[in-house]
Amino acid sequence: MPKVLGRLRAIASALIAGLLLVGLIGPATTQALDPPNIERFMEALGAVESNGRYDAVNATSGALGKYQILPSNWQAWSGKYPGDPNAAPTPGNQDTVARAKLTALYDWLGDWGSVAHWWLTGDGDTNPNHWSDRSRGYVDKILAYIGAPVLSPRRAAPPSSSSTATVSGAAGLAPASRVYDESDRAIDFSGGWGQAEFASYNGGIVRYAVSAGATAWFTFSVTVWLWLTVVFANLAEALLRLEIDGVELIDTSPRRRAEGPVAFLHPRSCHGVLVELIEAPGGPSWRALGYQPG
Repeated sequence: MPKVLGRLRAIASALIAGLLLVGLIGPATTQALDPPNIERFMEALGAVESNGRYDAVNATSGALGKYQILPSNWQAWSGKYPGDPNAAPTPGNQDTVARAKLTALYDWLGDWGSVAHWWLTGDGDTNPNHWSDRSRGYVDKILAYIGAPVLSPRRAAPPSSSSTATVSGAAGLAPASRVYDESDRAIDFSGGWGQAEFASYNGGIVRYAVSAGATAWFTFSVTVWLWLTVVFANLAEALLRLEIDGVELIDTSPRRRAEGPVAFLHPRSCHGVLVELIEAPGGPSWRALGYQPG
């Protein structure tokens, strides 16, 4: 009898181990993490961007493939997702990279309309009332393709109060009681710093590090802080390096603003600080974005 009980215990143990193994292996978990309707969204995005052609290349921007990914973004995204910045843009790689990037965007922005707006503009603003007519038309095409409700008519913006100052340059920021810039004596610079002057900068100047070990100290207590600085003479190259290094970007390529080509880093990667990067005057993005020499 003890031998029989021993065999039964062994069989029971084997069954339990087998069930645990099945439970551990189970189906792949990546599907459960996919945003809803991502397959249909990718189909819609590809149709709007390139008529579904993996071999499409934009003659002006160089954007490539079914999803029209800019070459600089392709290197950064393929380096982050498949893990090879030199990966060829084969149809399979295009789908892999686009799927991973779209998943990350949906997790951040929360809806497909905002993801489509970002794909066109690089702008993380999720309020459709702030979007251009061109962007709204683009988003509506994609939403209609996937069978989702199109955008509601644009609402008139409520009148703004002039009693509080707001931080210039970043949409959606809360009112601020004061804007600090590099000319403020509350900021202590040490080490090697260069300086550029431009009328549209806060305080008329911007400072940028020119040697390793340069530091700037500023003590503050606020909800949101915007630091205006020049990090690299080539902003597109800087963004590529930052994304490869794992920094979460709001803008993956420079965008045009009055003060010059700019891009924002996400506060999640900067200890809660929203960081704006500005390219030095005369850099390559100034020409690419159509600024007139002055």
